[in-house]
Amino acid sequence: MSVRVRPVHEPPEPDDGLRVLVDRLWPRDLPEDAAGIDEWPKTLTPSAELRQWYHAGNGDYGEFRRRYTAELERPEAAALLDALRASARTGAVTLLTASRNPRQGHAAVLASLLSD
Repeated sequence: MSVRVRPVHEPPEPDDGLRVLVDRLWPRDLPEDAAGIDEWPKTLTPSAELRQWYHAGNGDYGEFRRRYTAELERPEAAALLDALRASARTGAVTLLTASRNPRQGHAAVLASLLSD
């Protein structure tokens, strides 16, 4: 199983496999044809309320992770997560984000859940 997180602004690499944008909004200054995005499942992104809460500095990463994991248990998100997990079992999956700190954000949570 191969799941990794990469900055969306970096050019695609041959070993990326399935390239999945995991941000709710399209990254600024990134032409669609240059991104090499295969999927953009917005249902897997944190809710606007959770994102705003976390980025306002109201909670720590552990609490963010707990709340986001709970959001991912909703039926539509859970189905998408299962589909990505199945893709990761058969090949590489690269989660793409414009986050400045991907190790302490939703992409890291997703990568962890996909690797379980």
